[in-house]
Amino acid sequence: MKIHIDKSVVEFLPENEQETASLETLWRVVVDCAADNKRLTAIGEYIPSKENLARFHIEGVSGRTVFSEEKAVEACTVICTTCNKYMQLKGGDAIPLCCGRSMERVD
Repeated sequence: MKIHIDKSVVEFLPENEQETASLETLWRVVVDCAADNKRLTAIGEYIPSKENLARFHIEGVSGRTVFSEEKAVEACTVICTTCNKYMQLKGGDAIPLCCGRSMERVD
C-alpha cells in the first residue's frame, strides 16, 4: 500500500486486491454518510526499527466480542495486542477474536 501525505491530506493507494478489500472495509467502518465519521486514534508507538507496525483504534465502534472455534486448553489470560483488551479464560473456553484476529495467550 502506498501512502502519500500532502499537508493535512493523507492518500492510501492499494497495490493489490487484498489491500483494496481491506481499504474498502476500513472506509465502510470509518465513513458514515448520514452522521459523523469516526476518528482513528493512535495506539502505542510507531518505531520501525523496533516493530514496523502502526496501530489505531477506531473511535465509536462497538466492542462486541466474537469467538473463534479455537479453545483454551487450560485457564489463561488472553490479550489483544492491537487494543490491549484482555480476558480471563477457563479451560475449554473459546478464544475470542478481537480487532480481526485471535487474542494471544499471555501466561
